[in-house]
Amino acid sequence: MLDKNVVIAHRGASGYAPEHTFASYDKSHFDMHADYIELDVHMTLDGEIIVMHDESIERTALTPGIIKEMTLQEIKQLTIGKWFNEKYPELKSSYYEEQVVPTLKDIFERYGDANYYIETKSPDIYPGMEKLLIDTLNAFGLVSEARLQNRHSVIQSFSVESLIKVNQIKPNFPLLMLAKKGVLRNMSDDELRKIHEFVYAVGPSIADLDEALIERMHNIGFLLFPYTLNKEEDMERFINAGIDGAFTNYPDLLRKQFRLDNGEVFE
Repeated sequence: MLDKNVVIAHRGASGYAPEHTFASYDKSHFDMHADYIELDVHMTLDGEIIVMHDESIERTALTPGIIKEMTLQEIKQLTIGKWFNEKYPELKSSYYEEQVVPTLKDIFERYGDANYYIETKSPDIYPGMEKLLIDTLNAFGLVSEARLQNRHSVIQSFSVESLIKVNQIKPNFPLLMLAKKGVLRNMSDDELRKIHEFVYAVGPSIADLDEALIERMHNIGFLLFPYTLNKEEDMERFINAGIDGAFTNYPDLLRKQFRLDNGEVFE
C-alpha cells in the first residue's frame, strides 16, 4: 500500500518538461520512477475527458479557448509545449513543441496499470464528470478491488461535493481532499472526522504547513500529502516534520530526499 514516502509527480515531471504531456509523464514515470502520475481532468463540449490544468487553453496552447466550449477534435489540433520552451530556454527541446493534449484514455493506453492521482478540476461546470471518470477507469481495469485496496487509483479534488459524488458512485474509492491555505485550520475536528469517513488523505498547500497541522491531521487519521513541494530544503524540512509523501514537479529530487535514489529501487 502506498502510504509512506509517496512521490506524486505533479502534472508529470513538470519542472523539466511541459506539464500534462507525454514528455512530462514519460520522464516522471519511466525515468524518475515516481509513485504516481498526477493529472487534472476537464471535459470537452462533446463529453470527452482531457488532461489539462486550466479551464482555458490560453496559457499552454498560446491561443484563446475554453475547454468546455471546444470539441475533442479542436483540442487535438493544439500543441502545448512552445510556451515551456519560451519560459525555460535552458530546458528547451524541439520535441516539446510537438506535444499535444492527451485524453484520459490516451494516458491509460500509454501507461497501463501505473498508479494515478486524478484531480477533478472545476467539477461544478462539468455535470457527470465523476461518473464518466469512474466508468473510464473501470473500462481500463483500473478499479479492481486490489487496486483500490492498495490505493493505486486515487481521485482528488478541492471540491468536497465532487468527492462525495465519487463516494456515492464507488463507495470504496480512495479519495484525497485538497485544501487551500487556511481551510483545514478553520475546520473543526468533528468536521474533519466526518470527511475522514470517506477520504483517506488530505493535501494542504505547503504555505499552510507546519508540525502542528501535520500532527493534527495524523491524529484524526488522515495521511498527509502537501502540494507543491519543489525546493530541496522544504522537502527535507517537511519530511522531518512527518509528511507521508508530497506532490512535486521534481520527482527525482523528492525521491532523493526520501532516500529512494538507490540501486535496489532503480534496478
